[in-house]
Order: sequence, then structure tokens, then C-alpha cells
Amino acid sequence: MTMTEPSTPLQALAQALRRTQRFNQDVECAPHCILWPDKDAQWRPIVGALQAELPELLVLGPLDEARRTGPGIWLRCAMAGQVPAIQLDGKHPPILYLPGVGRQDLRAIEHCPEPLRPLAELQYRGQMFSQVNAKDWTVLAFLKSEQGGLGLDVGQDKESKESMLLALGQIMDQPLEVLRARRLDGAWFNTLLTGGDPVRDLLQWMDAPAEFRAARDNNAWAAFLRVCQAQFAFQPKEGELAAAARLAARTGPWALVWERFAEAPARYPNIPAQIRRCSPPVFDMLTDAATAGGWPQWNDAREADLRASLQTLSQQAPHDARATLRRLERDHRQRRDLVWATLGEAPLALAMEPLARLAEATGQSLETGTVEDMQTVYVTTGWQADDAVLRALEHATSADSLAAISAAIRSVYLPWMMDGARRLQALVSASKSPGGVREGKPPAYIARNQCVMFVDGLRFDLGRRLAEMLGTKGLDVAEHPTWTALPSVTATGKAAVAPVAERFAGQPGAEDFVPAVAATGAALTTQQLRKALADAGWQVLTGSEVGVPGGQAWCEFGDIDQEGHTRGWKLALHAQSLLAEIAERVSALLAAGWDQVRVVTDHGWLLLPGNLPRVDLPKVLTSTKWGRCAVLKDGAHSEERLYPWYWDPAQRVALADGVACYKNGEEYAHGGLSLQECLTLQLAVTARGGAAQGQARIGDVGWKGLRLSVSLEEPVADVSADVRLEAGNPDSSVVVTSKPFSAHGACSLIVENEDLQGRVAYLVVLDAHGTLLAQRPVTVGVNE
Repeated sequence: MTMTEPSTPLQALAQALRRTQRFNQDVECAPHCILWPDKDAQWRPIVGALQAELPELLVLGPLDEARRTGPGIWLRCAMAGQVPAIQLDGKHPPILYLPGVGRQDLRAIEHCPEPLRPLAELQYRGQMFSQVNAKDWTVLAFLKSEQGGLGLDVGQDKESKESMLLALGQIMDQPLEVLRARRLDGAWFNTLLTGGDPVRDLLQWMDAPAEFRAARDNNAWAAFLRVCQAQFAFQPKEGELAAAARLAARTGPWALVWERFAEAPARYPNIPAQIRRCSPPVFDMLTDAATAGGWPQWNDAREADLRASLQTLSQQAPHDARATLRRLERDHRQRRDLVWATLGEAPLALAMEPLARLAEATGQSLETGTVEDMQTVYVTTGWQADDAVLRALEHATSADSLAAISAAIRSVYLPWMMDGARRLQALVSASKSPGGVREGKPPAYIARNQCVMFVDGLRFDLGRRLAEMLGTKGLDVAEHPTWTALPSVTATGKAAVAPVAERFAGQPGAEDFVPAVAATGAALTTQQLRKALADAGWQVLTGSEVGVPGGQAWCEFGDIDQEGHTRGWKLALHAQSLLAEIAERVSALLAAGWDQVRVVTDHGWLLLPGNLPRVDLPKVLTSTKWGRCAVLKDGAHSEERLYPWYWDPAQRVALADGVACYKNGEEYAHGGLSLQECLTLQLAVTARGGAAQGQARIGDVGWKGLRLSVSLEEPVADVSADVRLEAGNPDSSVVVTSKPFSAHGACSLIVENEDLQGRVAYLVVLDAHGTLLAQRPVTVGVNE
């Protein structure tokens, strides 16, 4: 009988049992059965699995025909074919497993227990499954023996023997090649029984001791206790708090446990509370994160110290406050790498990184000699101060942390911002603003196959963030610093950056900063702007529309300004997600086939937690008063500086001094003259390498019945066409099958449902991965 090489101990045991049936045909008869005595019942846990390998295996025990188990007389009946539930194939003699029975119990016939007497005579007609020395096979003997066993390297100490029997079920399923390559000792058996990851098990027990114990049988629990003692010098009977204290100390084998906890602390949400219930060691001023970083109590104390230090900055001069911020960054930066920062329990330590950058950025004054010099400094480093403020506010997770972060910001940012704004206001001529005045001609940025995206309130620093996001998407971004129109409000600035700006002009007596349509004198509204764009041949895209590439389009997306007015300083918490949505919209437009997306904006803004300073401008003197700008009544006298309105220089606008506001309680405001409000960043975004490479542009389309013929302006390899009711939904396809374009850039598609004739659908062009490259609305069966 040929047997395949076993791959597990269970298979090897099954083959060893079947080898016992071998006999010398010249002098012996075939054995009537195989008797497998097991005095200590060591093999009992794996008999069920073994029966799957050996259908002929029957077990001595209480009657349970489903498990092929029964008393001695039942076994004799089953062997004789008198038990309908037991069907033996006759190819192999029955194997009788006898737990609790030794060879000597059968041989002492005169003293044989009553239950065994029906089986006693089978020792003469059958074969015994035993070692070459005629002793019964124990588990240890079978694993170690090189004569009939597996020849494995097994520890023989008490712990190894006990753990081996507890883990027998797991051992029998292990690959033999793995077992032969290592020493099998108590530690390994215990690890095997507990699932192979003792550190994870220890952490799970610490996190929920009762639930952990309830989920394990006695064998697994006993193995876990052995592993804890052997690998961590700890017994769970000491309690979870003792374990928590060892974990926080992070010494010896517990350093590895801490590393695992720190990798994913959210998996063990109760452990921090366990550590807090322990008494920490005494810390002094020289204690650092390497020594005490495992204790949340130490981190709490350091956060409290940092909070107090930040709040005192309001009493320091700006240069002293900057020095303090640098020192605090050095003192607390290590805590950013601790698990407590990951769990949100070190917000001020996290805020120190941007606050230190704020200290550096505000250390360079904006008070230069010319407007051009101010622009250079701001574009190079100044914008980083604004960015750092928003980044720091991202960590204001409570009223206390907000108060501390706000105090730090105001100590260095407010005077720097105020001095810069006042210097810019002093440099700007009363007859000309940095953004100029209406020139009556289209913006210089207009290009072929271009979509202009207007984003309300895309401040310079957010423009830089957006450019970085787009770069990570594999897009090329050209940055163009641009001064906004005055006053820096949407009504004035949006029209000024529109590609049809030459169609608008000022109107006498305008007090809300809204220009008019030059041809009609009507005040410019959203509808009037869209009409002017459409009259000039520009597509106006709304929602998620991507238009028909090849011409020119205008779309509006991402209302940052509204978020700022609504949320105040909390705009900082949402800025990144707002920019991510804008980046996705830009990517979709380029993917649809536009060569360039030009991102433009109307103005920036000021943001200061705790409110911007206020300057008084009596209401009686103004006909219009907004946060940072106002229109004075005719004949009114005020000390406020007046500046020309972009759309009509003859009309003068009062702008608040520095970064002050005409209203109380303004954290977020715009409309005045400062670098943050007036120097913005336009972005020219293209696919990498310039114009959108590999993009398909739809050329001629034509219907003949329900067959649509399509051609591309230029052939593109590995693209196909489809007609869909929803451009982005492959399941809405209405054609028999999508078709690849020929080498000449042509293909035809057939709509299968005649009822769709006259229905608006989308012709889409896809790359080999199903990515949308271009789309065009079509009416099924109708040439337009």
C-alpha cells in the first residue's frame, strides 16, 4: 500500500495507525482489527479530527453513534456490520481507540473489567498499535521517536509536557516542516495554544479582563497564564492594575508590550483608564518623555504647564513671546511622538509645531520699502504665518486649549499683522491700489480649452495648500500671485476676475460695491454674470458638470468665505476638507479633457481667535458700513483713509486702519487693505507635462437611427466609447456594448432600447481602466 508523504502530525498519526494492519502473508492472517490502547487518554482531544481521516476509527465510551462511540459490546456489533449507522468499507480493518485502557488491562483476562471483556479476545485476532518496545504510544513518544514516530525535538521538562498536552489539537494541525525546524518547548506550546501572539493577548486581557477569560476554554486560559509568567514575569492573578503599572513603566519585556499598544492604542480603549488608576512615580523637572512617557498623568501635568505658559504670552512683548514659543517647542516636541498625542490628549504639544513656525515667520517684518518688496516677503515667507495660525487652531479641541492657543497667536501674530497692514496702507497711493482699477479689457489669463474655476475666499496660504494637494495628484501647478480689487469683498472682486470683466463697469452712487453691466447699467447679479459669460461663448458649469472641452468654461466651487463668516475660527478645522473637495473638482475637469483649469478668487481674509480689534466709525457718517470697509455720506468728515473703488476710481471707499474692524465681535473679516485680504494666488493647473496628455477630445458625432458614429479630434490609443444615462455610472449604459476606437479615432455604438429615442444621455470616452476622459451630452437618435 503506497502512502503519500504526510504534511501534518495528524496525517502522520493516521498513516501510522493504518501501517499497523500490515502482516506477513506467508505466515500470518490479516488482522481482524487494530487495538489502540491509551491508558492516560492523552489522544482523546484529537480523535474527532482523526476520524475524518480514518472512517474505520471507532471509540470505546458511552453510546454516541454520531461520533462512532459506544461500549465494548456495541463495538463488536459495529465490527460485525450489525449497527446500521456504522458502515465499514472493508478495505481497512476497524481501529478501536480505547481511552483509559492500557495493554495490561486487556492481557489480564481473569481480572479484565466487565466492560472490556467483549474486547479482550480481540488482542489475539488483531494488532496492537504500539511502539517497537511494545509500550503504548504516548503523545511525547510519538512526537519524539524516530522509530515509528515523527523524530521531533521536544522538551521533556514538566512545563513542556503539560503544555504539549494542552496544545495537542493545535500541534496536530501544524506543518511538519515547521515543527522539524525548531525546538518544541513549553513556551512555544503555550504560544501556539493562545493563538501565536502573546503580546496581543496580554493587551486584550488588560483592556477587558472578564471578557477575555470568558472567551477562552480552560486549556487556552492555562496556556495564557504560562505565557504571561514565562515571557512577561507576570501572573494575571496580580490584577490588571499591576499590569497597567508595568506597561506604563515600559521596562524589560514590557517595552515590547508598550510598542504594540502605541502602534494602535484605539484597539485597547480601556487601557489608558487602567493606567490612570495606578499611582505613578514621582516626577521632577528633569524627567523627560523617554522616562515618563508611558504615564498619562505625566503628560497631563506637562500639558497643564504648557497651557499656563502659553496663557502668559499675552503679557509679553512680541519678541519675548517668540523666544518663549521657541523654548516651549524644544521642551514639548518629544510629547508629539507619544501615544497620548495619538489619542488626542496632548493637543497643545501638537499645536507647538505650528506655533513655533508662527514665531519664526512673524520674526521677519513685513515693513519694507515698497509694495513690491512687501509682496516678495509675503510670497516667500510671510504667508507661512497665516498658515501656521490655521494649523495651530486645528488642535483647539477644548475651551482651555483654544484659550491657550489663542493667547499664543495673538501675542505674536496680531502685532505682526497690524504693522504689515498699516505699512501697506501707508505705501498705497490714494489714487491707485495694488489691484489697480478697471481697464476695460479681458483678464490676461484667458486661454484656449480652459475652464476657469472661481473659489470664493481662497486666501494665499490656502492657495498654497491647494497647489500642494494638486501636485500630489500628479498635476502641474503654476502659481500666479495676484492683487485683488478694492475693496476686498466678493461683490467687487468676483466680477474683476471673471473672464468677461470688460463687460462690467461702475455705477454712480453704488453703495454696496456691486458693479453694473456696462451695456445696460443693470446691477450685476449672479444671473447677469452668467448671461454675460454665455453671450461671450463661455459654458457655465453647475454642480458636477464638466462641460464640453475644447472651448471655454466657467464654474464656481468651494465657498470658503461663507464657511468663514459662519464658523469664525472654526474654519481652521474644516479648511483641509474644503480644499480636498476643490482638488477633486479640478481633477475631474482635467480628466474630462480640459487643457487647463485656472483657479481664481475674489479676496482673502483676516482671521484672529478672540476677535479682531475694533475702530470706531459712527454710523451717522456712513451710508454703508461693513466689517472692514465703508462708504461715507456726502459731506461727512472722518479721519479714515479713503481709497478708489476698483470699478469707479471717482468713488472713494473708507478702509479700516490696520487690521481693525468697524464692528465688534469679528473673528473673521475682509474688505480692507492688508496682505492677507488683498494678495491672493491664482493657480493654472494642467495634467503633468503641460496640456492634458493622453486625453481624448470628442470630435464629430452623428446619429443614423439608433446607431451613433463618433470620431476623436486626434486618435488616442486604448480608449473606448459608451453612451450612458449618467456619465459617471457604468451601470447606466444604454448601448449593446461599449466600443474601442479604431487607429483612426472612430467608432460606432448601437442603442439597444428603442424607447430611449429622444432621451438625453451622455457620450463618454474611457481609458483602458474605465476612467472618464471626456463626455458630451447627446439626444438619442437626434442629430443636433
